[in-house]
Amino acid sequence: MSSMRPLIPLLIAAGILLGGNGLQSTLIALRGAQEGFSASTIGLMGTFYFAGFLLGCLAVTHIMKAVGHVRAFSALAAIASAGTLLLVLVVDPVMWCVLRLAGGFCFAGLFTIMEAWLNSGAANKDRARVLAIYRMVDIGSVTGAQFLIPIVGAGGFAIFAVMSIMITLSLVPVSLGDRSNPTPPEDVKLDLARVWRISPLGCFGCIAVGVTNSAFRTLSPVYAEQIGMSVTDVVTFVSVGIFGGAIIQYPLGYLSDRWDRRSVLLITTCCAMLVSLALVFWAGSDPSLNFVIVFIFGCFAMPLYSLSAAHSNDRADKGEFVLINAALMLFYSFGAIGGPFAASTAMQYFGPSALFVFTATVYAIFVVVILYRMQVRSGVPAGHRSRFIGLLRTSTVFARLAKRNDDSDGPAKQ
Repeated sequence: MSSMRPLIPLLIAAGILLGGNGLQSTLIALRGAQEGFSASTIGLMGTFYFAGFLLGCLAVTHIMKAVGHVRAFSALAAIASAGTLLLVLVVDPVMWCVLRLAGGFCFAGLFTIMEAWLNSGAANKDRARVLAIYRMVDIGSVTGAQFLIPIVGAGGFAIFAVMSIMITLSLVPVSLGDRSNPTPPEDVKLDLARVWRISPLGCFGCIAVGVTNSAFRTLSPVYAEQIGMSVTDVVTFVSVGIFGGAIIQYPLGYLSDRWDRRSVLLITTCCAMLVSLALVFWAGSDPSLNFVIVFIFGCFAMPLYSLSAAHSNDRADKGEFVLINAALMLFYSFGAIGGPFAASTAMQYFGPSALFVFTATVYAIFVVVILYRMQVRSGVPAGHRSRFIGLLRTSTVFARLAKRNDDSDGPAKQ
């Protein structure tokens, strides 16, 4: 445990940031609806956020090399904190889109710095433990922070001040808890064409999951608010969907290590599609029924990224884990840029349930692609499959933290 002690301040800072970012995503949808913004406008803000996130993933390594970890983190946190206050000072859809672009850039950079720092400080023997704690911090802080909205209230200045305080406080453990300044990580080699050739199915899956998960994360508060839920019910709806994905991810991963990974991916995608349709045709406006069904939706929808990534890694050669997963993170981001605006446009014309009709349609296309790929390419033999690893979609360097010794030294895939 003594070897883990220097990482505790970083994990505290990560919890504050993850919670603040999750809180902001839900609040902007709720507050935007209260301010009279249309669903398509709120979706466009989500598109700007993920565009900024993609830019941040690509640029932050250069910033770290120029000024170091602490200064880069401090600058990005200051911009994110100031941008949060500007959201309430200037209530205008154009300004909010610009601020969401800047926020996406800043949070991508902050998560990249945090994960690069954790990676450099985690000994190999502690890596699995650090990952487990980091995932618990992620789920706990993101779901827990949501409930600050009904406590503080979605209207007024106070909730934005709370978010700004959270982002600012993340500077304290980073500034005081670690006097080291690790060497910035090397730029991740990005060869999207090669990764697509290695696994077209895995790449397409990450794009599809980017489209659907970003739409859910951006617009599920709008859906819940438009069917008549209270603020408390809205944040509960969002939280149980996120929590469901955390509960079932590793059982699905365990199965995919033993069966043809594509079969598990096919079954999981079909279930996510059917549960999406259940939200459209069965859940209605009953909060309790919506909570139950969205929990099941999360169980199948949220693990699809990690399952797609695991399939891609099955096809990779020795030592390509970081290359593959950095590229897949970008494919996810490409999908995430388009998802919120496309789904919100459907909601604008066809009502709130169109969010899950849109989601089910994307999953149906993915099912067709899986079936096609299963016909044109044989499965990976059990002895050549990599072990399933649950991946967070927070930065392109998360793969470095998740990589174990045996991931780079395993047999080349056929």
